[in-house]
Amino acid sequence: MEENPSENERGMWKLSVDGSSYLTGSGAGLVLTSPDGWTLEYALRFKFKATNNEAEWEALRAGLTIAKHLEVHRIEASSDSQLVVGLANGEYEAREDLMMKYLSHFQGMKSAFEVLRIVKVPRAKNVRADQLSKLATTEELEKNQNVLVDYLDRPTISAAEVMDIDVPRSQVG
Repeated sequence: MEENPSENERGMWKLSVDGSSYLTGSGAGLVLTSPDGWTLEYALRFKFKATNNEAEWEALRAGLTIAKHLEVHRIEASSDSQLVVGLANGEYEAREDLMMKYLSHFQGMKSAFEVLRIVKVPRAKNVRADQLSKLATTEELEKNQNVLVDYLDRPTISAAEVMDIDVPRSQVG
């Protein structure tokens, strides 16, 4: 039995994310909105160099982590990154090692949610997250009292992923 659209949207949180990468620095912005309209705005400045795609992934990861801590069960995340949305939805294949790691990390986070949708939105529909991501890369960041600010020392996927593999002695050398 299929849910009707209004039933499907009940309890759905909205997350808008954007990442920015400039010569002056990299950062991310996110806007998390509850079903009843409560909004959390967040700017994240990176203490490392990131490409636009890496910044987009970090924004998505940060937003989903916050949602998970708030015990959100149903969420729709929107991004203006064709690559990130395409990878997250399985429409694109990750070819670069870094994108594979981000995708793997994202897939591991999916189980925390009953419903997790990732949608592509035009840049014009992602204005506030875009503003926050740009704010995260400026000197004005510390002066802004209305936005939660955090700093990320290194990419979330930088921790070495090492697996021990036991190989029978008969197969060694």
